[in-house]
Amino acid sequence: MVINSDSPFNGGYFRAEMHFTDEYPYQPPVFRFLIPIHHPNIYPDGQLCISILHKPGDDIMSGEAASERWSPLQGAESVLRSVLLLLDDPEINSPANVDASVMYRDSRTEYFIKARQAVEESHKDIPEDFEMPTTFEAAPPPKQENDDDFWAESDEEFDFGGSDTGDDDEEDEEMGDFEEDEEEGGEQEGSEDEEEDDEEHHHHK
Repeated sequence: MVINSDSPFNGGYFRAEMHFTDEYPYQPPVFRFLIPIHHPNIYPDGQLCISILHKPGDDIMSGEAASERWSPLQGAESVLRSVLLLLDDPEINSPANVDASVMYRDSRTEYFIKARQAVEESHKDIPEDFEMPTTFEAAPPPKQENDDDFWAESDEEFDFGGSDTGDDDEEDEEMGDFEEDEEEGGEQEGSEDEEEDDEEHHHHK
């Protein structure tokens, strides 16, 4: 899939295959598109002329350095990234498709029309239940609707073992008796204090 608004192949769903030999990862995989694409670096059979898929080591003939070619440190993700970059920025100095290379250099508008035709053709391969993304940004999570039944819970469901109304009445009565006892105790202490004051008064006389 090509998801890049600046690319002439934006929106393309290009089926491809990547074959890994027994020598992988010491030798590169074989990659090819399964749909015709008019591009300077794509052969008629769908294979690509791209440095990362060339055997490791320096190549004196092509002038490619080892750092540009395959190495065991590369992987499938590296290949796919390189392919996507190549679609948008072809290398016309060493083309696999000379006609496409000349068209890209001399008639860019016509080249873009060819690219859009390939995109439209690729849409025939999109599965019916697949929605083609238009951006790399993740979709926001679906908004949850308020569940009125959740907020309409009965009082019984929130009863965590507390006392019922009858128990509350009994507790109120007990608290009332406790307060009366405190008041009586306070009055009794007050009377005793007054008696002590009277006795001290009589002694002074």
